[in-house]
Amino acid sequence: MLPTERIDFSSIAHRPPMRLPGGARLAVWIIVNVEEWSATEPMPRTVLTPPAGGQPVPDIPNWAWHEYGNRVGFWRLLEAIDAADVPACLAVNGGAITAYPEITEAAVARDWEPIGHGFTQKNMQKVADEALDIDRTTKAVDDAWGRRPLGWLGPGLTETWQTPELLVQAGYRYVCDWVLDDQPVRLRTEHGPITNIPYTQECNDVAMMLIQHHPAREYYQRAVDQFEQLYADGAGSARVMALVVHPYIMGVPHRARYFAEALEHMREREDVVFWTGGQILEWYAAGGTDAPVTG
Repeated sequence: MLPTERIDFSSIAHRPPMRLPGGARLAVWIIVNVEEWSATEPMPRTVLTPPAGGQPVPDIPNWAWHEYGNRVGFWRLLEAIDAADVPACLAVNGGAITAYPEITEAAVARDWEPIGHGFTQKNMQKVADEALDIDRTTKAVDDAWGRRPLGWLGPGLTETWQTPELLVQAGYRYVCDWVLDDQPVRLRTEHGPITNIPYTQECNDVAMMLIQHHPAREYYQRAVDQFEQLYADGAGSARVMALVVHPYIMGVPHRARYFAEALEHMREREDVVFWTGGQILEWYAAGGTDAPVTG
């Protein structure tokens, strides 16, 4: 299906109001992306350009740049989330679950919600067998958490024309790839609907730091600006905000504090809820009312 066949246009200004429990205006959810980069293939992203150009294999400096995130950077982000005392989601490559067992153990121990994120960090349009990749990822999550993931985030938000159908067939209930709204929406598939929960390209460290090349503090400023606007919008109808980090980007020494400070700012508001994707899904499936959410 074309995107316009999956979802009808709907302006947020002309929908029935949505309400959060307790009169909250805004639901914030935190997604930490943990990936496995194959050393035998060109790197998904790079921080250093090889002297002679091209895509060398092996690419040790760029592989190591990412590996630092899982060895060191993740633990800085974990400390900030623990200090804020908020729930989080781990969008994780299936292969990363066993490649980085201490990260998996930390997420499981804190009951972070797992989100399938492909088996390795590879464009889903270049995966040899997409259905198999989804199934392998699902099984890896189930083996580690003891439950199947509810949500899916494509590596780099990539999809094929068939991805939503394959996700529904595999039992997924929400996806994050369709960054087109500040409220959850339903997408049509040939096998029934799937919910898209608002993710972000703008409050995403990949965009800010690796593509737009902003100073480290931009993460804090943009996150706070986005939060304050959505908080104001939520007075009329509830909104959802995603806060996205990658350990190899925001977990480095000169950036980590700005993620922590953004969380501190958001925690100062009493009429904001910090939820997982599953809790947002439950709320939306129940009609987006102020009824309690169990999680």
